[in-house]
Amino acid sequence: MDFPFSFGEKSSLLLIFFFHGIVFSALALRKGIVYKDASSKWLSLLLFLYAMYVAPYMLGYAGWYFQKTTRDILFFIPFMQILLIGPVVFFYTKSLLNLNFKLTRKEYIHFLPAFCYIIYSLVIFITDKLILDEYYFYADGRDKDLANWYQGAGLISMAFYLILSLRYYILYKKLVFDKVSYAETILFQWIRNFMIAFLGILVLRVLFFILNPEWGEFGSQFWHYISFSFIFYYIAVSGYSSIIKRTTLTREQFDPISIFEDTESIDPKIEQESSKEDDSIWRPQLSELMEQQQLFKNPRLTLYDVAEELNTTPKNVSSVVNSSFNMNFNDFINHYRIEAVKQKLNDGEHTTSTLLGIALDCGFNSKATFNRAFKKSTSMTPREYLSKLANE
Repeated sequence: MDFPFSFGEKSSLLLIFFFHGIVFSALALRKGIVYKDASSKWLSLLLFLYAMYVAPYMLGYAGWYFQKTTRDILFFIPFMQILLIGPVVFFYTKSLLNLNFKLTRKEYIHFLPAFCYIIYSLVIFITDKLILDEYYFYADGRDKDLANWYQGAGLISMAFYLILSLRYYILYKKLVFDKVSYAETILFQWIRNFMIAFLGILVLRVLFFILNPEWGEFGSQFWHYISFSFIFYYIAVSGYSSIIKRTTLTREQFDPISIFEDTESIDPKIEQESSKEDDSIWRPQLSELMEQQQLFKNPRLTLYDVAEELNTTPKNVSSVVNSSFNMNFNDFINHYRIEAVKQKLNDGEHTTSTLLGIALDCGFNSKATFNRAFKKSTSMTPREYLSKLANE
């Protein structure tokens, strides 16, 4: 039997977004398999869930609720897994920011609400189709995926997991600035934009619920789903672009570092002794390491590298940097880089080399990072600093 699909304005528009969602989901999954990248697989699942979220309305506007066979498909297949979207968003965030993240048994509890809804859908199918052979649960003719209680529970679930994701990202940012000297290059601006877009979906949901007095009516929800589709499309395109960029950088430029991984000390005895040492002992050693060996010129310098040079623990080095210098590790290293740049400018090296060349020679890995760090340290742009030198 050929299932009818009425290509009206509403169904056709949603079909475009649905199709692209499936395509980007498949592309992300392929990248995840090829590069063994867990975050790409989580994004693939999320895009698939978003596409399924649109499906009942796309098919409904195409006339599927008006014929028994197609209506049964919409009724008994739980297309909208909105209780699953929140956990997938959270685990996508964790897998993207934490290279060592693996789903543990304890974390399977996050999928329990979605699993319960699938069981609920199965009970409805068995009762209405196999036992009674008539609509009992569906006596009112309304798809249970679209029930207000389910949509409301989904909204609460997604808001909860958005908060968890934001907290995780905030923790990641803190650890990045505390552990590496190239923090800005691995801040994952995409994940921030992703969470803003996800928040936009939730805000739209609430606004349409408040502004639309006929929210429960199928036909009155089109503008919500088309607005959702535009945000969904942005997430699909930008998310896939981030996969391409990340896999390219990983292969061609450097191996990624796990920010959440705690490096073990070289020797437990050293760690115990180090914890007893006063910061005043480590401060001059750390300063000497930067001034004499100029470790800051390494654009990939990490807290662990410095700890290894000092034959102590990363935790001890971090404590010294935070308490004695009142900086995080990223700002501490950039301070020495900026001082080295200023020295080169004072010596007139900018007349034979470019500003970017000088910045790269001092350990910066990009023009943008250099400009921001220089402005933060001196309250002037590099060009303004040069103008000041010329007037002295």
